[in-house]
Amino acid sequence: MQKKLKAAVLGPGNIGIDLMLKLLRSPYHEVALVSGIDPQSEGLKIAASKGIPISLEGIDGVLAVKDLDIVFDATGAKPHLKHAPLLKEAGLFTVDLTPAAVGPYVVPAVNLDQHLNSAMNVNLITCGGQATIPIVYGVSRVTEVEYAEIVATISSRSAGPGTRKNIDEFTQTTRQGLISVGGAKDAKAIIILNPAEPPILMRNTIYAKCDTRRIDDIVKSVNEIVAVVQRYVPGYRLKVPPYADGERVVAMIEVTGAGDYLPTYSGNLDIITAAAVAVGERYAQFKQKAVF
Repeated sequence: MQKKLKAAVLGPGNIGIDLMLKLLRSPYHEVALVSGIDPQSEGLKIAASKGIPISLEGIDGVLAVKDLDIVFDATGAKPHLKHAPLLKEAGLFTVDLTPAAVGPYVVPAVNLDQHLNSAMNVNLITCGGQATIPIVYGVSRVTEVEYAEIVATISSRSAGPGTRKNIDEFTQTTRQGLISVGGAKDAKAIIILNPAEPPILMRNTIYAKCDTRRIDDIVKSVNEIVAVVQRYVPGYRLKVPPYADGERVVAMIEVTGAGDYLPTYSGNLDIITAAAVAVGERYAQFKQKAVF
């Protein structure tokens, strides 16, 4: 039987709680610690109720555990800028769920294996990036994408304090991910918090300026990449399949969450925690020198 990696979740907010619950099901990880700084944290209470060791020392609590294998940072962009060098110095492989963009960008459906044996810190960009970059990549591997623009719309109910504090980082990091991972020459990212009741599902509209004469090949490529994303995010689907609109291709993605912690309309939460688990499990395979 494979040896599980000892994992710590740093930041027991909405994302951290959802991630913790997913990691508890993973055959590759043992959740050895959940660390935060708020004594009233719901995440710490849930972790303790499940018998998981907790700490109120934040990053110091993580660094105090000597036999960890992997750390998932679910705090915020500014805190992670402080955490990253400390985790690197401690020799801990870190999956960054914030838009801090310290390490190389990783989207499991696109470049999962590229950095796992060379980087100590990998960045999951943003929820909008995880949802839309695969589509832009699906277009760019068929034909050059001159410009990509994405509009990520999420329920305001699913946007916690961390999301709201990181709006600027979201737009900047998502844009860069659309270029460096998605393959667009230039890009723009927009996020909309929709207060509608009942809450809407996460929806992402993608526009790609390209040679639309190759629309049939683009549709095939995008469908293939959607199938890859669905392996780790079952609620990911094409709401509007790619179609040609003048000099651009337009598509829409909808994400239904798994409902591990928050309601299923929080697909923005689900897609980034599911991506984190996918990265963590692949790292475990690398570390254990598994054949795959």
